[in-house]
Amino acid sequence: MRKLILPLLFFFLFVLESLFIQFLPAGLYDSKKILVPHFLIASILFLTIFGSEKNGIIYGLIFGLLFDVVNVEIIGIYLLLYPLVVYVVAKIMKILQANIFIASIVSLLGVSLVEIGAFEMYTIIHITSMDFMTFLKMRLVPTLLLNAGFIIIAVYPLKRLFEKYASLRME
Repeated sequence: MRKLILPLLFFFLFVLESLFIQFLPAGLYDSKKILVPHFLIASILFLTIFGSEKNGIIYGLIFGLLFDVVNVEIIGIYLLLYPLVVYVVAKIMKILQANIFIASIVSLLGVSLVEIGAFEMYTIIHITSMDFMTFLKMRLVPTLLLNAGFIIIAVYPLKRLFEKYASLRME
């Protein structure tokens, strides 16, 4: 049963991302703003920081592919971005101290890397015509604020879960 906790948690977050905006009251945010929940990648980044880099990359690959298959017309964008961002965050965390505050900031940085990477790929293949400043104002900043709220709420329980998971794997 313990082996299923992480996959079930990540699958739940994957589904929650899809449902979150649909159930968010429209009056809470300006209709011109685009809010994109990235609860899954934030949690995978916490697994990488507080648990295992290897498992973070594996879950990044699996859920990046799943995200591409379910949500995106082009397979490969998130399949590339998720494990790449996990790897970059793992390397950053080798330099920094792994406390809750630093992990939250680095996780938010990872979410922004995913958003900017996806925007740039969509720009290269001409799926979006939005310029970068409009992207910053309309999508990146609201997305970072939404995900910062999730990170503030979830960082401590996820830290405890992933540290417990890592200690059980060591035994």
